Amino acid sequence: MHATSAYAPPTNPQRSGWPGFPWTFLAAIFALSLPLWILGYLTDARLMPGLPVSALMFVCPAIVAGAFAYRIGGMHGVRELLARVFDARRIKSVAWFVPMVLLMPGVLGATYAAMRIAGLPLPEPRVAWLQTPILFLVFFVAATGEELAWSATVLDPLQDRLGALRAAVIIGVVGALWHAIPFSQVHPSVTWILGQTVFMVAFRVVLVWLYNGAGRSVFAVIVFHAMYNVAWQLFPNQGSGYNPWIAAAITVLVAVVLVALRGARTLTGRASSPGNPACRTVTR
Repeated sequence: MHATSAYAPPTNPQRSGWPGFPWTFLAAIFALSLPLWILGYLTDARLMPGLPVSALMFVCPAIVAGAFAYRIGGMHGVRELLARVFDARRIKSVAWFVPMVLLMPGVLGATYAAMRIAGLPLPEPRVAWLQTPILFLVFFVAATGEELAWSATVLDPLQDRLGALRAAVIIGVVGALWHAIPFSQVHPSVTWILGQTVFMVAFRVVLVWLYNGAGRSVFAVIVFHAMYNVAWQLFPNQGSGYNPWIAAAITVLVAVVLVALRGARTLTGRASSPGNPACRTVTR
């Protein structure tokens, strides 16, 4: 066992080396995504069903997070940031692997069951189970691009200042707004986009609960995020029958239960941690 530094963004914007953090940080992600949003309007090409070309914007949060890490810690900061992609050693109990892997597929399974019971239109199911490993790898990479910003960089400073629930809602709303353009390029219905917006905010609350409970592991939330996307792509047929409002209602219920049971401040029932220094010392 020995002590070593682990990347964590500073809570004090004056010390971050990035004036106005995290708001200017978030604005930089939107600005960098703009060319891809425009490209999405210029072509009808799809990366896969339900994903326009503009979905390549997943690289933008990672680029901005990398620039931020470099600014406050040089190449060492960048290496520490990237190391968090595989920080599974932070997860102290194997029990956390259950919600990490199964919770979101369970939510989408419940969504499908609810739609069947309610008699809502669904395509004849054709589920490409053999594609699951490939889908997971693809979505793991995409989730990594996002979570290096949302979880590894922005979340801790926000929740240490505002509490877990408020931080989750802020990041959820920002993330939903960031996704709004790609959503509109494949699902022009305002109703669909609003339902998915509600889902994304509730999804972020659940994700923050997992992050805090699993030792603030970025790996845990990347897998969780990727598993939702895999389950969505496997939803009959390749997501075409997915109803965001039903998925949102189930996820909101899960989020409400977690807040009620675990507390809005940390979502884990534990006392909140002190503010993060630029490099937190952990034992390994």
